[in-house]
Amino acid sequence: TQINLAAIYAGDNRPIRSGLVWRVVAEKPDGKATEIVARSNEATPAFSLEPGAYVVHAAYGFASGMRRISVQPGKALSDRVPIAAGGLKLAGAVGDSPIPPARISFSIYVPLPGNSEGRLVLANARASDLIRLPEGAYHVVSTYGDANAIQRADIKVETGKVTEATLNHRAAKVTLKLVAQAGGEAFAGTAFSVLTPGGDVVRDAIGAFPQVILAEGDYMLVARQEGQIFTREFKVESGVDRDIEVLAKAN
Repeated sequence: TQINLAAIYAGDNRPIRSGLVWRVVAEKPDGKATEIVARSNEATPAFSLEPGAYVVHAAYGFASGMRRISVQPGKALSDRVPIAAGGLKLAGAVGDSPIPPARISFSIYVPLPGNSEGRLVLANARASDLIRLPEGAYHVVSTYGDANAIQRADIKVETGKVTEATLNHRAAKVTLKLVAQAGGEAFAGTAFSVLTPGGDVVRDAIGAFPQVILAEGDYMLVARQEGQIFTREFKVESGVDRDIEVLAKAN
């Protein structure tokens, strides 16, 4: 018996035309599911099934819908599975400048009472990816680079719509250098530590001129070279990328 299936957005009945994963599961007489008897990634699959009871499951990213069907001998069946889901596209920027997708990532959470980061849905999502989610409210954490440039936003996903959101960071990229004189050649193999004014370590790095993305604010830079320690205070201004040089001289 041929079974024709389709998925629709719950509420407005518009068809979902891509991004679907279908599974058909046969049911035992007591209602408990057994093995998967059919699969498809097509938008409107057609299955040939033996008479009996089945559960049809349609996954749309992190959202899904389910329908129980009864297949009768020689009687074709068409059914539609409603899914309450929408899309989310995220991006980052510093001022008017977009952040390259390779430098930014996003984590998406479902808030719980008293905890905005209650349940992690997706970690390390990339900019411009279409993320398919169940309808509802989400908390997004955006990380620019791998230090402390972090922004957060509460976003609502609506069924049948793609929500686009840009998280604006107040941060800049700094290049760390230990030099004998201003503008001089950087010493290789220098160990750097970026500290907050209170002494907390924000980022460690080793090299002649490592690059670090930092949130706007005041910092202390510590450079270690051949048993000697050199320091400098500096300020990060949003959108102002620059070199931070530490002079290798007695403090």
